[in-house]
Amino acid sequence: MTSLNIKEVVKEKYGQAAQRVTTGGSSCCGSSPASAGGCGDPITSNLYDASQAGQIPEEAMLASLGCGNPTALAKLNPGEVVLDLGSGGGIDVLLSAKRVGPTGKAYGLDMTDEMLSLANENKRKAGADNVEFLKGEIEHIPLPDRSVDVIISNCVINLSADKDRVLQEAFRVLKPGGRFAVSDVVTRGEMLPEIRRNVLLWVGCVAGALEENDYREKLASAGFEQIELEPTRVYRIEDARVFLSGQNIDVDAIAPQVDGKFMSAFVRAVKPLGNQSCCAPTCCN
Repeated sequence: MTSLNIKEVVKEKYGQAAQRVTTGGSSCCGSSPASAGGCGDPITSNLYDASQAGQIPEEAMLASLGCGNPTALAKLNPGEVVLDLGSGGGIDVLLSAKRVGPTGKAYGLDMTDEMLSLANENKRKAGADNVEFLKGEIEHIPLPDRSVDVIISNCVINLSADKDRVLQEAFRVLKPGGRFAVSDVVTRGEMLPEIRRNVLLWVGCVAGALEENDYREKLASAGFEQIELEPTRVYRIEDARVFLSGQNIDVDAIAPQVDGKFMSAFVRAVKPLGNQSCCAPTCCN
């Protein structure tokens, strides 16, 4: 599948997810319908606690297709500028906006018109004055160099066909010392290609996941330092059964090759301070 085809498939899928939310449904990855506690699948369910859910419109929660909770793990300070790559219905942007406060700013970037419409409606309902949703692609971030303190993302980078470009763009827009703090799905260790193809039917929301060491190498190549990868959910064969039912796949046969090899992870990295020129009168004092 080409990069263009992948992009169109993702755009169509996320557009449909937004439409389901606006008509009273949910955007769950699995076949199970959403319950009061969220999606019934092991990837997107139970990511946000009750206190966070109470801070944002219900539609923002229902539109979440993430695999983690970057706002709970990322350090955000009052007055900072935050950018969410692939912001969807806006859940992580709205939560971040509360943490950076009125002197800070939270941007959300998404390429899907339906999600942007839903996000802006959620912004209106939340009364969030320090939030702005931008239309664009995460491979081409429409913000200036060195303009962002923290980049977050919730299981979107794995959907890109050009992850190197995404990480290079993230590095570009971060200020020196800026933080990269994203949730993503990664794989661990070697897998037979046919196993990987079958399992990607299961993790439909996270197709394209990188092997964990590849992720580290790509971040380093983009210029990042202090790279850390912390597993937050390791998927087991019991989780796969939720997704593989009805797919004509013998789950028991692939169990040894699948169990424990897909995981949600929190990925941290820092843009080095480097040599900065300073124009302020007190710089050299």
